[in-house]
Amino acid sequence: MWEIIVAIILGIVEGLTEFAPVSSTGHMIIVDDILLNSKELFSPEVANTFKIVIQLGSILAVVVIFKDRFINLLGLSKDRSSVHTGNRLKLSQVIVGLLPAAILGFLFEDYIDEHLFSLNTVLIGLVVGAILMLIADWFAPKQVKAETVDQLTYTQAIGVGLFQCIALWPGFSRSGSTISGGVLLGMSHRAASDFTFIMAVPIMAGASGLSLIKNWEYFTIDALPFFIAGFISAFIFALISIRFFLKLINKIKLVPFAIYRIVLAILVYIIFV
Repeated sequence: MWEIIVAIILGIVEGLTEFAPVSSTGHMIIVDDILLNSKELFSPEVANTFKIVIQLGSILAVVVIFKDRFINLLGLSKDRSSVHTGNRLKLSQVIVGLLPAAILGFLFEDYIDEHLFSLNTVLIGLVVGAILMLIADWFAPKQVKAETVDQLTYTQAIGVGLFQCIALWPGFSRSGSTISGGVLLGMSHRAASDFTFIMAVPIMAGASGLSLIKNWEYFTIDALPFFIAGFISAFIFALISIRFFLKLINKIKLVPFAIYRIVLAILVYIIFV
């Protein structure tokens, strides 16, 4: 029974933090490796596979929330007027935004996994990422050029993609990096958030899918309830978190999240380092 409780807790942490600019990787390392240690319940391979599974739960939540947007991007809408080539986010813009981090992630995946997944590197990422978020809010252009994601330019798309590369450092946060980059490039906080979530689906689904193929042997009968409980809790809490975040982001902006990250890093450093 304790295994299921741990799975639900980790799923909640994943769902609440994956798309908020607070670093889900950092929170998972803090909550799991320090407080819960799921690798004591299962083998390290099963525990790592579990983290891939719950990430897929969070990705599914984004697909559900943005389902109409994805249908239009793929040209599958029955309403042909909704897929015209006017002032609307294009699939090519999403691809342009994905390429920088996808290429760097492919080239340096093994190095990142071997050398950067530690508590100290995560704490560095939390603090430096928070500083970037503060800079974005304090020095954003006064005139917003893209109030909605449909007003995004290709220049902004590639710029946000380059900012996403920073998030390859654990603890930096993909959404924190890309939303900050989008705001600095003249996007509203909501537009930058929408683009961040839309970009997250293909890059995270692709990486998670490849990892699942490599780890398929660990889907055993004993581990399956652990995986299912985590997947469901991550999906449900990601749905709640994303909807709440998107309603508030233009009002609260990034400063509260930056302050939270700095306070969290200080507390963790004092208690555990």
